[in-house]
Amino acid sequence: MLDPISLAAVTAVLGAVGAGMANEVGKRGLETAGGLVRRIAGREVVAPADPDQTALVARIVYDGVHRDPALARAWQVFARTVPLSGAGTTTGRTRPELPPSSRFFTDRDDAMKVLDREASRTADGRPRIALLHGAPGMGTSALAVHWGVRRAAKWFPDGQVHVDLRGFSAGTALDGSSALRAVLRRLGVPDEEVPPAAQDRIVLLRSLVADRRLLMVLDHAYSAAQVRPLITSAPGVFVLVVAANALPGVDAVRVPVGPLAKRDAVRLLTDLTSKQVVSRARATLPAVLARCGGSPFALRAAALRLTDEAAPAARQGDDAASNADDPVRTAAEDAYRLLAPATARLYRLMSLHPWPSIGPAAASWIGDTDITEAERLLGELVAVHLLELDDDGRHFYRPGVRGHAEDTAHREDRAAGCAAAVSRAVAGHLDLALRAANAALPESWRVPPPPHDDTRPHPSYANRAEAMDTLVAERGNLLQAVHAAEEFGDFTTVVRLGQALWPLQLKAGHHEELLPALRLAARTADTHFPGTRAAGALHFQLAHTLGELARHEEAETAAHAAAANERAAGHVRGHASAVELLGLLRLRQWRYDEAYAGFDEAGRIYDTIGPGVEGERDLPRARALLERHRGRALRGLGSREEARERLTAALRFFRDTREAYNTARTLTDLAETSLDSGDPAGALPLIDEAVTALAAERASYHLAHLRALRETCLDADQSTG
Repeated sequence: MLDPISLAAVTAVLGAVGAGMANEVGKRGLETAGGLVRRIAGREVVAPADPDQTALVARIVYDGVHRDPALARAWQVFARTVPLSGAGTTTGRTRPELPPSSRFFTDRDDAMKVLDREASRTADGRPRIALLHGAPGMGTSALAVHWGVRRAAKWFPDGQVHVDLRGFSAGTALDGSSALRAVLRRLGVPDEEVPPAAQDRIVLLRSLVADRRLLMVLDHAYSAAQVRPLITSAPGVFVLVVAANALPGVDAVRVPVGPLAKRDAVRLLTDLTSKQVVSRARATLPAVLARCGGSPFALRAAALRLTDEAAPAARQGDDAASNADDPVRTAAEDAYRLLAPATARLYRLMSLHPWPSIGPAAASWIGDTDITEAERLLGELVAVHLLELDDDGRHFYRPGVRGHAEDTAHREDRAAGCAAAVSRAVAGHLDLALRAANAALPESWRVPPPPHDDTRPHPSYANRAEAMDTLVAERGNLLQAVHAAEEFGDFTTVVRLGQALWPLQLKAGHHEELLPALRLAARTADTHFPGTRAAGALHFQLAHTLGELARHEEAETAAHAAAANERAAGHVRGHASAVELLGLLRLRQWRYDEAYAGFDEAGRIYDTIGPGVEGERDLPRARALLERHRGRALRGLGSREEARERLTAALRFFRDTREAYNTARTLTDLAETSLDSGDPAGALPLIDEAVTALAAERASYHLAHLRALRETCLDADQSTG
């Protein structure tokens, strides 16, 4: 067992604390560590922001605990509450599976033999990685899944991870950090426990797969930057990358996937239809094969027409030859020619912006129709392979198909019709975002009210959870709506959509995914609405997300901008809240003196809110939260008695107002303060009351932390008894 006060153990604890700050438990651990490091060092030590700084702080702690046995005991008590996996309470040990393989599959034996060799190669320290690449519609994704399910399962008994990197374009592709989050989620790590920093995500991923025999399929990769963070030299892991091109910069065994040979194309058509159908189509079969260009996707679309005797025959001659280089587009055109006018119109108009996925509501806005009709039209498009369905039952285009639809829309619907369709989509997403955000956080003054428009059908939400589920499901489209509104010069909508993201930030994470839209909304507010509440709110939101991503310097800059805009707008409550956020950011960096000064400044601003002034009703709660924050800062400074006084004052308010969650949080602060003072017996009843207060809350991570604290108290009691 590793000596808990060895340099390696101290470094591991500090690294785990920094990596775990994505959830509330991790943030608490970070605060506790800061106060203890200050006590050990006898001076302020700023929280480490990278591995080199972590090593320096670890050396300070190591030297200090070896000089003072009391400090060594305090560090060991704290270290027992920190999970060294870096993933909070999760084990990350789910067994992921690939999607189902295709029912009909032909050829590709040579490619699969290359994959067999690389996957079964004896581990020698080099990453095992292969890259399947081929033009859209050539079946690269189908080949990866088919090989993984049918031939490779025996090599990977611990699971097969499939992650869609969405690399259809630069705008839709996940960045490296988001790709890491997606893989960690597939491995069973909850969003709340994914570390905020990309480097910590890499460390966590490698620790989770180090002893596993695992296949990792990275589908629709766009760039080497997406893929590199996911590569591991773990001996049991095989990474299979799927891309449209050879991805320079990825050191992998490259496996090109080209068109099916004529014999295999005929075999696939026969499997999809029947021998009789193919025989009947003998006269037109050469033209069909020429138009399909060996593309499995195009052949599947053509099979529908072969079985429909009323469908027009494929076009002949020079046109067939000229389209052979783009069989996906050719197949889309053939299918499009068979659509009814209403279906064809929706197909065109939905393509005009890169929405990640489209549900019936969005389709109804875009098509300017009712939701029942939109569902029917979407079903028709899926039936002829012009739309695909994802795992959540939402619709999306293949890239080549979307390109065909977009070009056709520009030709047939003209600029005015195209602009109107995108504008309807943006307005619909704004309406949805505001209504869901207000239902998810009804008490928040940060979310703008929804429009007073009873002419548009809109959903009602049974509870907050249902509203949050809607925001989470629609977040990709909401972020795209921000960009679409900016392209159209609709700056008010950019700002309002940005503000509607607040519940997603506060409750659902996904901060790196939200960051580009928040930056855009804040810039828009600076340019078009400077010195307004909206500008203050968006800089506050930006600061919050940057803080969650541990980008402390940028977060402070944004928080200062929030305070300046709120002050210019004469919004006292917003000004005080922004200053309070500055204090919280400094608290997380172990800058306890500055944090306390920030909380005092926020308190002075709150004191200027007099009777009848906006925000007056919120003052008691705002002051109670400030008392709690002051207590946390004082605890970090080592002023434990004064910290208890502040925390006890806050606790009285939360008990009286029956705020279970804040009651439990404040009780936990008091319990940790007692532990700091060497009083585990005094901490136990506080922990038990906190557990009781959370009985009706869905706060599993906080409860897990309380259980760990309780065990620490019991261990400490036994060791001193």
